[in-house]
Amino acid sequence: MMKSHTIFLRIIFLLMFLGWLTVWILLPTKIYFNTLIPSLQNKLYSTYFREQGINLLLYTFPMMFIGALSCIYLHLHQEKITDKLHSRSAGAGALKRCLCFLRRPFLVMSPIGIVSSMELIFALMFAALLIWSLSNYIHNSFGHLHIHKQGEKIWEVKLKRVSLRFGYTGNICLAFLFFPVTRGSSILPLVGLTSESSIKYHIWLGHLSMLLFSAHAIGFIIYWAITNQLIKMVEWSKTYVSNVAGEIAILIALAMWITSIPRIRRKIHLRFLQSRQNARLLSVRLLPCAALELNFSKNPSLYYNPTSFVFINVPKVSKLQWHPFTMNSSCNMETNHLSVTIKNVGSWSNKLYQELSSTSLDHLHVSVEGPYGPHTAQFLRHEQIVMVSGGSGITPFISIIRDLTFQSQQQEFQAPKLLLVCIFKNYVDLTMLDLVLPISGSTTQISNLQLQIEAYITREKEEPSRDTQKHTQTIWFKPNLSDSPISAVLGPNNWLWLSAIITSSFIMFLLLLGILTHYYIYPIESKSGEVYNWTFKVMWYMFLLCACIFICSSVVFLWWKRHNTLENKQIMNEEVQTPTTSPGSWIYGSEREVESLPHQSLMQATQVHFGARPDLRKILFECEGKDVGVMVCGPRKLRHEVARICASGLADNLHFESISFNW
Repeated sequence: MMKSHTIFLRIIFLLMFLGWLTVWILLPTKIYFNTLIPSLQNKLYSTYFREQGINLLLYTFPMMFIGALSCIYLHLHQEKITDKLHSRSAGAGALKRCLCFLRRPFLVMSPIGIVSSMELIFALMFAALLIWSLSNYIHNSFGHLHIHKQGEKIWEVKLKRVSLRFGYTGNICLAFLFFPVTRGSSILPLVGLTSESSIKYHIWLGHLSMLLFSAHAIGFIIYWAITNQLIKMVEWSKTYVSNVAGEIAILIALAMWITSIPRIRRKIHLRFLQSRQNARLLSVRLLPCAALELNFSKNPSLYYNPTSFVFINVPKVSKLQWHPFTMNSSCNMETNHLSVTIKNVGSWSNKLYQELSSTSLDHLHVSVEGPYGPHTAQFLRHEQIVMVSGGSGITPFISIIRDLTFQSQQQEFQAPKLLLVCIFKNYVDLTMLDLVLPISGSTTQISNLQLQIEAYITREKEEPSRDTQKHTQTIWFKPNLSDSPISAVLGPNNWLWLSAIITSSFIMFLLLLGILTHYYIYPIESKSGEVYNWTFKVMWYMFLLCACIFICSSVVFLWWKRHNTLENKQIMNEEVQTPTTSPGSWIYGSEREVESLPHQSLMQATQVHFGARPDLRKILFECEGKDVGVMVCGPRKLRHEVARICASGLADNLHFESISFNW
């Protein structure tokens, strides 16, 4: 029954999206202006919505409908990892093989990155839409040229028309621009995407839209200059879009375009609209490799999948900077705890590490937003999983190992085989593997898991002497009344509440817009006989839209905040007493620590190779499973190398998936 419901909803989504896309295809044609729009105006025109009624119907309503209904779909379709693993043998057939082929890397090159066959097909289709739109716009506008100013030349008129059509075509890019970066989106999971995995689409669309709008602005400036109409640059129209407003917009867009350059972007992590609620930081584990693990208290109802991430702000380091970090914890193994790993590789992380390691703190204010990540764990359906990491890229794979370690203790469970190939520069970096064992003391029977770890130390040829080795340090923090466990903002049924917010805010907007137009704007126009000021009208629309979203979301947010506050107080009261000891390291630990069963199992599963890099081609081609998932996280060069191996077509059983957290 559940499967039939999800299929039915997917068909509705597909039909609605195709209808919305058809509108964009028809937009530059004569059919749209001469047939579709007049027909809709005759049937739908009213004094409540005027010309905006058709725009709302054709462009806004379809996406609002998909957004609200997809929330309900995701709520019904929520599956935990055990459900995915039990069903990984299902669905083998021609369709599955076709999808696997389309998801295989097709193009691997800088600066484009890793592009699958499916992504390339959609990119070509979108490029075809832009070419179709621009060519139709230009063809239709050149069909009836009119010279409005004496002495104006034909080519000057054409320049003006082409510049205007560049702007129209740029609107198509804007329509799709923000879908890829909407964290918590209910639309991206429908096509198996997350905001972090689809960042590249946002980048492509951003560059393309800026090229089109720059051509639009430059073309008009040239036209005004050669026709002696530069005075129009300071014109503020009352009946249509203002030239000054457009100039301000393009200047702001150019500033954003410049700051999106990687070297500049990585220095800017300002996030003013974040929650400032302090998270309950339980402890910090300082590793000898200059990495640290932050361990937070969390609400047991908060569920997330492996490879998820959170944004973290530490006011003592920087009040404005928020940084994303991958979680290495498992919500199944550690129901009351959430952990993230931070490697000391930048100025912000270095300040945090020095603050924690050089001073004796009993409390640290930390704000957390998230978690964000995949809605499902599709990659865990494979018979075998090969995880290739470079440096701190091992963090998301630790969350997978922890979760499968917990699942392997369940009855009638068959976990996939795991092969972890981790590459480190120095021997001390091996202590990152200590994170496989949670600090919370949860039961970890790694021996039940088919785990093999191949660790490669590239800069050292032998194990250093014990005298030079450091030990892991753990700092436990005291509770503070201002802190609270990390919990879902909208509770365990967050998708249903998000659907309610989308629906109620859109309905409220329609009601207020109808009242404003019918009882305020329309009477003014009727009495004066003039069109209501375009700028004021747009400002009214923006105000109503923001107000409706703010009111509806605030009501739900405040209700759940009150509910979470009561529940979090109960969790804080039930917290166990701070431990007096901390887990050691199987690498640098004492004999007693190594003799413990979890440490012993981890040591037996690990093979260390000194002074060499892994032969990834040989390792991957020797995987004998029929369905091998290949995941890689680390430097771009490493990701591209693994992608090229999987794209070679020499092994049909390899299914590639890259994990990148480069913002």
